[in-house]
Amino acid sequence: MAGAIAYCLIAVVAVIRYRRAGKRRSAPDAAFECPPVSILRPLSGADDSTKSNLRSLFRQNYGNFEVLLGVHEASDPAVEIACSVIAEFPGVPARLVITGKPRVPNAKVWSLSALAREARSEILVMADSDVHLPEDACTTLIEELSRPGVALVSCPYRAVGASPWSRLQALGLNTEFVPEILTAVFLRECDFAIGCTVAVRRRDLEAIGGLESMGSYLAEDFVMGQRMAQSGRRVLLSRVMVDHHIGGAGFASCWRHRMRWTRSTRRSRRGGYAGEIFTKTLMVAAIAFALRHQTAPFVAAAVAARVALACAAATVFPGGTRAGFYWLLLPLEDVLSFSAWVAGFFGETVGWRGRALRLDAEGRIGAVMQPVQEPRAVSIESVEAADRL
Repeated sequence: MAGAIAYCLIAVVAVIRYRRAGKRRSAPDAAFECPPVSILRPLSGADDSTKSNLRSLFRQNYGNFEVLLGVHEASDPAVEIACSVIAEFPGVPARLVITGKPRVPNAKVWSLSALAREARSEILVMADSDVHLPEDACTTLIEELSRPGVALVSCPYRAVGASPWSRLQALGLNTEFVPEILTAVFLRECDFAIGCTVAVRRRDLEAIGGLESMGSYLAEDFVMGQRMAQSGRRVLLSRVMVDHHIGGAGFASCWRHRMRWTRSTRRSRRGGYAGEIFTKTLMVAAIAFALRHQTAPFVAAAVAARVALACAAATVFPGGTRAGFYWLLLPLEDVLSFSAWVAGFFGETVGWRGRALRLDAEGRIGAVMQPVQEPRAVSIESVEAADRL
C-alpha cells in the first residue's frame, strides 16, 4: 500500500509540474518561421462530434497548412460531413482521399499511409477523428518539433464522454491514465507517443521504417515513439492538451474499449504493465483492509492520496473531470479500471470497429487481409457524383 500512496504523491507533483509548464507557454520566438504542414485525419463513420472535430483542423491559427481527410470508401457516412466542412473553409487547401479497403490489419495506419503519400509537406500532423484541436495546436507542435534533436511530439488529451458510461470512463482516463503518462515523463525521458495527435517529420518517420512497417500493430503510436527513442531521436510530450471525444457508448462498448486498451498495453509494456498495480490506489487499499483491519490508517491515507490526485488532475483538465455526480462514482470507476487491468492479463482477442482481432505476444494483429485498392484523391463534386450512382 505504501507504494500506491507514494505513486499518488509523485503523480500529483507530475500533474502540477505539467500544469505550470502549460501556464508558462509563450508565443514562438519572432524568428520562428512557419514551415508547411500537412494535417492528416483518417475518418470512419460519423457521430455528433465529427463536424466540430473536423472544423477544429481548419481553424488553426497557423499560416501555412493543408488538410487531408481519408475514408476507405466514398459511401462512408463521414464523406458528406467532410465535404461540407471543406466547402465551409474555401481558404484552406484541403483534399478528401478515398484510400480503398485496408490491406494491413490496422486500418488507421493504412489510411495514414495513403494520406502521407498525398501530402505535400515534410512535416505531418496526424490527428484521430475523435480529437478536437485547440486553435494554437499546430503553432505549438511545430515550435516544439523544431527544438534540437526532437523528432516526434505527441499530445496528452482530456477525455470527454457523452453518455453515463463514457463519462465515467472519461473520469477514469483523466484522473488515472493521463496522470500515469505525466508521471512517466516526469521520472524519465519520454520514449512513447500518444497516437491521438502526433507531429513528425517525414524523413524521421521513414528512418524508423515508415508508417507501413507499423500496419500490423494495434498500438502503432507506442511503437512509433519507441522506435524514435531507440534510434536516438528525442520524443516530447507536448504542452498542447487536445480534447478526445469518446462518444456516447453504452457499458458493453466501453468495456470492449477497456479490454482493447489493457490487452494492447500488456503487450506493448510487458514489464511495466504489472507495475500498474501501484496506480490502483483505492483497490489496493480496499484489499489491504479486507485482509487486515489494522491497516485502517494507511487506507485513509491511500484514499486521501487518490482524492488529491483526482483534484490535481481537475486543475489540468478544466471541464474534463467536472462531470457532476460522476465525481461521486470515482470509486466505481476505479473498480472497473482494476477489473479491466486484471482481465488484461488473460485473453488475446480484442474488438475493434466491429472486428474481432487476435493479438500476438508483440502486440501485432492477426486479421484477414483485404484486396488491394489504390488510394485516390477526389474532389467534392466527384464524391457527390459517386453517391448518386
